[in-house]
Amino acid sequence: MDDADTKDGPSAGGPLRERLLAACRLRFHGFAVATMIALAAAFLSEHYGAPAMLLAILIGLALHFLSEDERSLLGLDFAARTMLRFGIACLGLRVSLGMFAELGPVMLILIAVAVAGTIAFGILVARFAGQDARFGMLTGGAVAICGASAAMAIAAVIARPDKKEAEREMGFVVIGVTMLSTLSMIFYPVIATALGLPEREIGMFLGATIHDVAQVAGAGFSVSVPAGETAVFVKLIRVTMLAPVVLTAVLMFRQTAPAGTRRPPLLPGFVIIFILLAALNSVVTVPPIVSDLAGQVSRWALLVAIAAVGVKTSLASISKVGGRAISALVADTVFLAVFVLVAMLLLGPERIGV
Repeated sequence: MDDADTKDGPSAGGPLRERLLAACRLRFHGFAVATMIALAAAFLSEHYGAPAMLLAILIGLALHFLSEDERSLLGLDFAARTMLRFGIACLGLRVSLGMFAELGPVMLILIAVAVAGTIAFGILVARFAGQDARFGMLTGGAVAICGASAAMAIAAVIARPDKKEAEREMGFVVIGVTMLSTLSMIFYPVIATALGLPEREIGMFLGATIHDVAQVAGAGFSVSVPAGETAVFVKLIRVTMLAPVVLTAVLMFRQTAPAGTRRPPLLPGFVIIFILLAALNSVVTVPPIVSDLAGQVSRWALLVAIAAVGVKTSLASISKVGGRAISALVADTVFLAVFVLVAMLLLGPERIGV
């Protein structure tokens, strides 16, 4: 009787529980490393004002030797892949279809054309820089949408035969786009103010051109509260472009996946969740506290993910990307800023809804 109870009774789930505990133990070491780096980056960012994403990947690069410890590998992979997808999915609660109606059709078309044009320009420039279309999609998408978050999302669906090469390129783009976003935060408000743009138009320009949300907010609110609110709002419109761009990347490169590798799904699971959460936020009123919590969870998940990417990436390997690749990333940034600014000046405040 006791044997039967042991087999079929309360402890029947023992093997499953043991497997789960074993899987957690195998991933704990690397995940804990990535989490500690993320916490350190957040602390330094809060106290010294540097971008947390940039700090996380730089600290991770300095601790690359930890990736040589076999105990860290599974946890780092989990943080770099699963936490990335989770963080991107959570962004869905930050956007809704109602945002499109509030901005107006002319500005919406301008943003959509700017995003598509920047990605196309990125692919074209990448060719001249000695890189392939995948690298151009990665840099163009990162600049056009939301910086490091977009770079990680696009990198997750672009199949490369060399995993190390893919991680090196993503690390390079995250560092480059974050640094350029910081420079944009400093100089773009000065340029827009010198041109005599109205506050709301300045906010539109900043939201449509600066890469990361934090830098958009910093630049906008350094001008005025209305400019800051407009800038963040326009930036979130750009974030909604993430799902169609990721789908486009899948369609572009799915057929060219290397032989012997699994093709990425037509619509990745994290993109589906992103779309579903955005749809939910569009049809029901999600309390602001829930939306803000989703934003914080997304930020921390992405911070842990980029910390893990940093640890897995060698600084020496990033340097191999080359100066022409850096020039391509800068060219994408300049193209987006010039395109949006010229278009806004030609259209005028009345037509763009100022």
